[in-house]
Amino acid sequence: MRIILPILALALVAGCSSTKDLAESLNTRQNAGACPPVGSVYDAARIVEFRDGSDELYSDIRYTGEITDVRSFCRYTGDNPLSAELEIDFAFGKGPLADANTHDFGYWVAVTRRNGKVLAKEYYTVTAKFDGNSPLDGTMQTIDRITIPRADETIAGTNFEILVGFDLSEQELEFNRAGKRFRMDAGS
Repeated sequence: MRIILPILALALVAGCSSTKDLAESLNTRQNAGACPPVGSVYDAARIVEFRDGSDELYSDIRYTGEITDVRSFCRYTGDNPLSAELEIDFAFGKGPLADANTHDFGYWVAVTRRNGKVLAKEYYTVTAKFDGNSPLDGTMQTIDRITIPRADETIAGTNFEILVGFDLSEQELEFNRAGKRFRMDAGS
């Protein structure tokens, strides 16, 4: 019995050590493949809000917004789902008809297949905060967890895309598609 107890204790310690090694190896293992491409949709990457009934003149601008960069960090191994985190950079402008030093902008994040089929789409809000008389603001938002299920380990992240865009009205979308553009920081 005296010989069995030390061997049992040694086996338990070794078991804990191998569990710890396994957990550490999962954190350092390479992804099974590349992360999904990310970016903003060209037609929805900017927004110009005019006063109602405007002729789309610079003097009628309330607020502008632009998605300036999107970055992702992802993790997946074996046949586990793909987990991604996004960082989205925004730039905002306050136009001549702005009525407050803060303004909320709606935007969306969509996960699609590479063929364009939308698998999931979530809506978010970002707030522009203009200090004092400054007509410009910028901020970065983080989306903590995007989970993309994979059928098996042969499905790589490159089979998906993560897209970001402003939640636009039909008029705002038409303005963007026509190639019109006003930026509050033009000339600075």
